[in-house]
Amino acid sequence: MSNEFRPAWWLNNRHLQTIYPALLRRVEAPIDLRRERLETSDGDFVDLDWLYDRQPTLAILLHGLAGSSRSGYIAGVQRRLRQLGIGSVALNFRGCGGEMNRLARCYHSGDTEDVDFLYRTLRRRLPDTALAAVGFSLGGNVLLKWLGERHDSIELRGAVAVSVPLMLNLCADRLDSGLSRIYRDYLLRELKQYIVAKRRHLHRLGRIEQAGLLDDLGDLAPIRSFWEYDDRVVARLHGFSDAHDYYRRSSSRQFLGRIEVPTLILQAEDDPFMTPAVLPAAAELASGVTLQVCGGGGHVGFVGGRLPWRPAFWLEQRIGDFLLAHLPESRRETGG
Repeated sequence: MSNEFRPAWWLNNRHLQTIYPALLRRVEAPIDLRRERLETSDGDFVDLDWLYDRQPTLAILLHGLAGSSRSGYIAGVQRRLRQLGIGSVALNFRGCGGEMNRLARCYHSGDTEDVDFLYRTLRRRLPDTALAAVGFSLGGNVLLKWLGERHDSIELRGAVAVSVPLMLNLCADRLDSGLSRIYRDYLLRELKQYIVAKRRHLHRLGRIEQAGLLDDLGDLAPIRSFWEYDDRVVARLHGFSDAHDYYRRSSSRQFLGRIEVPTLILQAEDDPFMTPAVLPAAAELASGVTLQVCGGGGHVGFVGGRLPWRPAFWLEQRIGDFLLAHLPESRRETGG
């Protein structure tokens, strides 16, 4: 399969590319996944799903908004990396692993604290293992921001970020227009339902102070845009003054020039979550950062294949090839 992406002719549309893998692809999680819970310093936790047999390389995987380690793109990449001799550990952001977390806070596009905690934990446990990282959508934004913030204290062999909302304000605007409102409405419905369920969960746990933080958000039902949601919910819960402040501080594009890890950013020109205006100029990229912009692919889609209903998931091949190319020769041979 080529490093250049060609959309399947039967999915040659931004919405089909986005919807097909999200709703119609069925990827069973590997049966030998191992779940681990990491307790965080603030009294909360994150859940990890390991597919690791002491391979010499381990990849950290970060999912997107309203996703989890069970998302099809995570399961697919885990399977592909294992075929290449690379282990993986998928981080479920707070509240995404199947059980509500213990605090009112959850996760957002600029929250790099937990991925840094995971990285430091892995470095301490596995000092001789080569590490890599892959992030999708929101997880890609978190990854790139973290790489830029911690540029001089991270040792990774390589990183890949896919369909990244590099400018959060522009992406929020894009989701308010045209057919992109379908994705906006779906995601907002999921997020609002989650807050309601979490409020009940915290009350049941007797964590009255934490539950009160969610009670204070008021009725979220009238919210109709990410600008409103991020202003009312994300900013209040995570210490931003408003949505403008959240978007300004959390957008990853401003961090691209500081990244020292070999990094591949995969974007599609037709991504319905954003516009070409989010893409950086070459001068904004650090020397080790490669931006590959494909003409098609939608949002975390990139489905190829010549025969209808016989899809080829190009992302898995491209991610695996990039990571293999940045492993030491002896480790690359181990991966087969």
